[in-house]
Amino acid sequence: MHEDSINSFKEKLDKEYQWPSLYSFKFIVPKGKEDEVKVIFHQHEVKEKASSKGNYISVTARVMAQSSDTIVDYYIKASKIEGVIAL
Repeated sequence: MHEDSINSFKEKLDKEYQWPSLYSFKFIVPKGKEDEVKVIFHQHEVKEKASSKGNYISVTARVMAQSSDTIVDYYIKASKIEGVIAL
């Protein structure tokens, strides 16, 4: 993520949420990569759902975040996983 886009995203989050706040992450990952996403959210509720053909897995995680920095940190970690798409 580029620093300008990170700062813009953090500003939007700070306008939308009162911290701490419950935040839902949703990712689409190639089958076999879902455990890599789940490791990032190991202390939080995570749900999975396979795509109709089973090639992709939807991973949703709910996190009680303390700040927009927390949200950005999770997205940066997830972006390092090959093939992950953040929704």
